[in-house]
Amino acid sequence: MAKADKKVRIFSALEVANICGVVNQTAINWIKNGYLKAFTTPGGQYRVYSEDLVEFLSSRGMRMPQELQRILEEQTSIDTVMVVDDDRDLNNLITQYIEREYPNYSVFQAFDGFEAGRLISEHKPGIVILDIDLPGVNGHKLCKSIKEDTALNNPIIISISGLDDPEQAAQMLRNGADAFIAKPLELEKLTDILENLVQKRSR
Repeated sequence: MAKADKKVRIFSALEVANICGVVNQTAINWIKNGYLKAFTTPGGQYRVYSEDLVEFLSSRGMRMPQELQRILEEQTSIDTVMVVDDDRDLNNLITQYIEREYPNYSVFQAFDGFEAGRLISEHKPGIVILDIDLPGVNGHKLCKSIKEDTALNNPIIISISGLDDPEQAAQMLRNGADAFIAKPLELEKLTDILENLVQKRSR
């Protein structure tokens, strides 16, 4: 499977200003006033992590610049996978299969919607395998919230369900899922779809 190394971007105050379409002094004022988190180099220059810039823009309701969105997608780590399913046996089976097939991948597990939301925010996976029928927050709501959260860098979402329902599949795709697979799950089919989506994303 294609592998994307994680690249963390750090911006100068001038780069922040250019990305956001403001003058350099405005970006410096954001930093000095404590609105935008930054650190200072030994030479006294301000530097801003990309994730802190995203948090600043989101907290102030500012539009995400296209250039920043492109940079975020480039730094997404596709080799981090989150498996979300309340069926522990199936969750463990999927997790073990991915770990065996792709030993360089980091795989995390969640067993309900609330736990999934917390762990996805923490680990920012590049791939989410998401069951629809979850306790807490269901897969439809969780999928939509993942895709709307710009800090998560638009991960690949493969939705799975025990119901082979065309309307439910269509709804998940409208909510932002990249693919839908009905149970019983064929693990080879899952990885075929996953590899195809990763290759498309990596082009």
